[in-house]
Amino acid sequence: MANYTVAVTIGIVFGTLARLYMMRTDYRQYPSYPHGRIIHFALGVIAASLGSVAIPALLQSNWTAVTFLSLAAQQFRDVRNMERNMLQQLDTMELVPRGVTYIEGIAQVFEGRNYLVMLTSIVSTFAAIKLSVIWAVAAGILTILIDKWLMSGKVLSDIATIEEGELTFNGPNLYVGGIHIMNIGLQADRETIQKHGVGLVVIPKSPSSLVTIANLGQRQAILHDVSTIVGVYRDTGEPGLVPMAKRDLENGRLGLFLLPQENNSGRIMQTVKRVPVLDSAVRMPREIAGNSKQKG
Repeated sequence: MANYTVAVTIGIVFGTLARLYMMRTDYRQYPSYPHGRIIHFALGVIAASLGSVAIPALLQSNWTAVTFLSLAAQQFRDVRNMERNMLQQLDTMELVPRGVTYIEGIAQVFEGRNYLVMLTSIVSTFAAIKLSVIWAVAAGILTILIDKWLMSGKVLSDIATIEEGELTFNGPNLYVGGIHIMNIGLQADRETIQKHGVGLVVIPKSPSSLVTIANLGQRQAILHDVSTIVGVYRDTGEPGLVPMAKRDLENGRLGLFLLPQENNSGRIMQTVKRVPVLDSAVRMPREIAGNSKQKG
């Protein structure tokens, strides 16, 4: 029992460290400081405790532990639903909303990180029981590094090339790199766009990435991230000054019309390149076609 106490303690410690390591308060302002961090830290400790206690219970053939793990999974799904609902409410207050797809991705990430915490605790506890404390420490550090790899994903520059696009008007019609964006009726809005507007063109690198950047949720994520990091030169009740992304139907290019508060072209370009590729926007038509040919 003493060995189990040490092993469980090691598992809880490394699970909690994993949650602290995965906790980020970035430009999305989430989780907020300090209350959001406290909530997610507490959930991380609970997940670490459950993962650590599960191993001794299973080794002693106490199958009730499996019931507790399934109950924990249900609780983490409830947390995901809570985060989703809260972010959807907050999104109504944004000048450039995140969009449903982006919010679902954020909620999914916070649920998944609790499972990574449980994985770290389980591995560390098992190593402490079957091997030694030194091996448990090594296993905990290795699992945290694996967690880092698992929580990383692709960014827009991995699937597309981003170039500057010239903003032009043909009468009231606004174009970015030859891609029609929208009709701007007011002369005052056209003058504001000519003074503060920035145009970018996103060129897909493959047929799969063409479908991904065409996703409306992915487009909204780009507009939101840029508007959050460099600001947006607009206020409510100005429909002609809404940042927008439109496709070139001929070749799949994406034209971005942006109105940054801080007109720094280098920073804007880097921001667009680092926009995360949303899981729900990823499509792989080439792989599907290949599988169909193999089956035929």
